[in-house]
Amino acid sequence: MNTQTSYDDLTLVIGGTGKTGRRVADRLEQMGCEVRIGSRSSVPSFDWDREDSWSATLDGVKNVYITYSPDLAMPGAPDAIRALVQLAKQADVKRLVLLSGRGEKEAQACEQIVLESGLEWTIVRASWFNQNFSEGAFVDMVLAGAITLPAGDTVEPFVDVDDIADVAVAALTEDHHKGQVYEVTGPRPMSIADVAADISRATGREIAFVDVPHDVFVAEVSNSGAPKEVIWMLDYLFSTVLDGRNSRLTDGVQRALGRPPRDFADYARDAAATDVWRATA
Repeated sequence: MNTQTSYDDLTLVIGGTGKTGRRVADRLEQMGCEVRIGSRSSVPSFDWDREDSWSATLDGVKNVYITYSPDLAMPGAPDAIRALVQLAKQADVKRLVLLSGRGEKEAQACEQIVLESGLEWTIVRASWFNQNFSEGAFVDMVLAGAITLPAGDTVEPFVDVDDIADVAVAALTEDHHKGQVYEVTGPRPMSIADVAADISRATGREIAFVDVPHDVFVAEVSNSGAPKEVIWMLDYLFSTVLDGRNSRLTDGVQRALGRPPRDFADYARDAAATDVWRATA
């Protein structure tokens, strides 16, 4: 039985310069797969805000890794996913792998569009990323020595984006992942205080967790000049998703890859070794 897609098949990685996308693209290229990056800076370019840019990037493509920026919970995301799926069908795309989010009803609505597409599909439904603290919205807080968030003692089983990328690549290149929903988490639920403690141990300096009221946090983000979609997203995540609904561990990484997920402490140690958290005078 054939268990792999052809390496001659062109794979479009939407968001191919982002946290998971660039890792997926790198892994596929290392395997000898033909890859097209879907981003505003690529040629042809892909821009979620310009539907007229999508057809050119889908031309000749057989597999698509879909990441929606900034998040599938954003208003308008289902319409965009529906339009993309329709164009993918017209372009004779064979397989879709969608990166989704846990505990977001809007994201699950987007998943349903992919499930009902008539194409081969796999859903990778992820918890919050470890790399948010080294490549994302919270790295400056770590550098400042205080992770200031309205998180209380709620726990989240943060997942490593390298695990997400490994699962996505398996789904793009191996047939037995068709029709699977992989809900991926790390191996332990962690509060933000736990995160700060692990980063403190990895860096050798004290990183505090400062719990702040939600409205104060949103005001500070707004005052920082962050884009309005980022403000909306952080407001949504901390008011809706980080309420304990996602504290449960899942076996998605184990089911997809046959190995356990990476622990946050290992991620923190490796990230610290890159000096990404080295404070400058």
